[in-house]
Amino acid sequence: MRQNELFPIGEVSRLFHVSVSILRYYDKIGLVKPEYTDPETGYRFYSARQFECLNTIRYLRALDMPLGEITRFLQNRNIGGIRGMLVKQKEEVVRRQRELAVIQRKIENRLEQIEDALGSELDAVTISKKPARRLACIKKSLAPRSYLDLEYSIRELERPEKSAVTFLGKVGVGLSVEALSARRFTPYDLVFIILDEVDSFAGRTVQLPEETCVSVRFRGGHDRAPAYYARLMRYIEEQRYEIAGFSKEITMIDDGLTDDESEFVTEIQIPVAGV
Repeated sequence: MRQNELFPIGEVSRLFHVSVSILRYYDKIGLVKPEYTDPETGYRFYSARQFECLNTIRYLRALDMPLGEITRFLQNRNIGGIRGMLVKQKEEVVRRQRELAVIQRKIENRLEQIEDALGSELDAVTISKKPARRLACIKKSLAPRSYLDLEYSIRELERPEKSAVTFLGKVGVGLSVEALSARRFTPYDLVFIILDEVDSFAGRTVQLPEETCVSVRFRGGHDRAPAYYARLMRYIEEQRYEIAGFSKEITMIDDGLTDDESEFVTEIQIPVAGV
């Protein structure tokens, strides 16, 4: 290749595995100007001088460097500048790795919950230990007939947060010990969010210890819950258990996941003592 040899934009595109439109954009923003532009056709030609610049851009873009920082570096190339850019980008990569780890764990948690719901033994009263959990909750009287009726309360729970949060599938309602003992199954006394271990939450939270719960899962949403509460309370009374805390009623599969109400799965848990 001769030093003064010119190469058309199409060939440069193939050599550097970058689209013609990107090369035109680089020209537009002043990042890489072609060596020569035909005044009649507007066709761009590049020389070896641009090759060096394009190779640097390709390397830095492979490291996910923003174009703005690349432009500033190319305008004043020096070892201190590239070193500073690499250190800053390394810090950004580490930050994003932490964020992706949180996202991965939340996805895993949600998949586990969906698989658990799909494998449910429905309409069967069971006793099991529930692990320690951290909840964000507000006391509020409400009688939702569907997941959508909880939306305003969820927004109230999220209000302390500085940025948007996502708690898909972790929202529930509960009845106090007093309401359960009086067989009052509507309206509910509180709304809560079960926080993942990776969730950062600025608002007030409650740390629950491990609980032994009498539970039941059924097809449908909150509107079907009263009959199942009555069934659970009969069982608790027959077994001479004591109610040890507020109930947790969670729609494990709901409007947020499917439009088919026949696929909804709701679980009611009532903590008990004396088991």
